[in-house]
Amino acid sequence: MSPLVTPQWLNTQATNSNLVILDASITFQIPSETEKDQENVIPGSIRFDYDHVFCDPDSKLPHMMPSEARFNRLAQQIGLNNESVIVVYDNSGTFASPRAWWMFKAMGHKEVYVLNGGLTAWKEQGYPVAQNYKEVTREGNFQGTLNPNYFVDASYVNMQINEPSSLTVDARSHQRFNAEVPEPRAGIRSGHIPNSVCLPFAHVMDKYRIKAPEELKEELSPVLPTDKEQYLFSCGSGVTACIILLAAHTCGYENLAVYDGSWTEWGGNSNLPIE
Repeated sequence: MSPLVTPQWLNTQATNSNLVILDASITFQIPSETEKDQENVIPGSIRFDYDHVFCDPDSKLPHMMPSEARFNRLAQQIGLNNESVIVVYDNSGTFASPRAWWMFKAMGHKEVYVLNGGLTAWKEQGYPVAQNYKEVTREGNFQGTLNPNYFVDASYVNMQINEPSSLTVDARSHQRFNAEVPEPRAGIRSGHIPNSVCLPFAHVMDKYRIKAPEELKEELSPVLPTDKEQYLFSCGSGVTACIILLAAHTCGYENLAVYDGSWTEWGGNSNLPIE
């Protein structure tokens, strides 16, 4: 089954007692992101805040993947179980939710899906909305195991720069990749990781949805050769990298990882090389 599901499919799952709907919206604005709906949520959904809660509180970098123990503890607190069929969405389309999906994949959870088009598509189909999240009344038994290969750090990326079997893919715009415009974060250098390629996340989007597989292949094939042993995805802070990772996964690419610190870390460290 595809990791992308439709509002129609989600609506048919209403009687599934294992279904859990998570709102993975973020408060900051991603470039090219469509307008956020700050008032409504999908009925029965639970908040999944990886910007402030499901993150590493000791890191200076934004929304870094938390430890296995922290993730499990927080997942149990919001009522998640090992048997849960998890659908993640966000309030502006398919922008923040792919990272939440990848976090659960990194924890070994198989039944996790992204609502393609998010709350926007849900409302477009005429389905009802609510203004409050579901109240969690019972802790879950979620117990995942973090795969360290799903999120990699700067030292690992640096080691792979000259490895022909590895490819780093940057989801930022061509203008940022080519240092034609300044970075939005103060104190961050302009440019890109040596030997990386640029695939702006907007290229795999059709407004607020991820494109259909046949369209994705047209976007990916000129940039992502299929003969690499691994693909490392980067962006500004590890969010939109997950959009192109999801697109690659949908098209059958394997051995995928997110460089969690992304350009916020790389561009802010003068000891790391740039082009």
